[in-house]
Amino acid sequence: MTGAGTDRGKQALAGGLAIVLVKPQLAVNIGMCARAMANFGLDDLRLVDPRGGWPREATWAKAAYAAAASASALLDRAKVFASVKEAVADLNYVYATTARERGQLKRVFTPAEAMPEAASAVAGGEKRGVLFGPERTGLDNDDVALADSILTFPVSPGYASLNLAQAVLLCGYEWYKAAHGGAAPIAAPERSPPATREMVVAFFEMLEGHLDARGFFRPAPKKPVMQRNLRNIFHRIGMTQQDVRTLWGAIVRLVEGPRVTVQTRKRRRPSPRPASGRAVPGKLD
Repeated sequence: MTGAGTDRGKQALAGGLAIVLVKPQLAVNIGMCARAMANFGLDDLRLVDPRGGWPREATWAKAAYAAAASASALLDRAKVFASVKEAVADLNYVYATTARERGQLKRVFTPAEAMPEAASAVAGGEKRGVLFGPERTGLDNDDVALADSILTFPVSPGYASLNLAQAVLLCGYEWYKAAHGGAAPIAAPERSPPATREMVVAFFEMLEGHLDARGFFRPAPKKPVMQRNLRNIFHRIGMTQQDVRTLWGAIVRLVEGPRVTVQTRKRRRPSPRPASGRAVPGKLD
């Protein structure tokens, strides 16, 4: 669902790497890149010679803004350049994304390797950016020559082509982990305290007593092993105090069977019969 999980009461993160899209061909990809950037706190979107210019004609712009969802502000602030040279002029360090080394003897990183260094440099005042090439052809050699190092993705060698927005997303994810930490944004609710040994042993004794009464531990010589196996199942769970109470209540209810209420007794009461023994008309036997 669009916007699901978004807390609009919290301020969006900003700054970080510049994302430079070189000659992007599809409006929807530009919008999806903006959304990926917003997911991971990036807000510097640069477009180099986008097809048809920017902003595009109404129908193209509509597709980009629809794909951006709630990240349309990034499209509003996007900067447009005529060349890669102009787009990276103010950056101190540039990564070029490509699946090939290109024979330029540059250092090659994965996003996971590059982003910690990038986060540290940006925190120290540097400006860094990542070049992404056109959807069909990728960056040309002259574009790669403007970069300090190559950024590539560990993907299946049989199908190494990534969608433009997917590539931006992967870089953004690794950037966010390096710059802001990789802890999950939500946590499991606080559990009941761990069960004490006294509670656990009492539960075992109750359970095993009911099982023993119903002939579960057969043959008799195997009873000690069966008891240990049964207890180890519950030990692996790591039961809390609430777990023990819940299991105890469930087993007691199974052993005792359904409670007989006033309504149950009424339903079970036999139909009245006359002295002759014949059923009363209108009554079900």
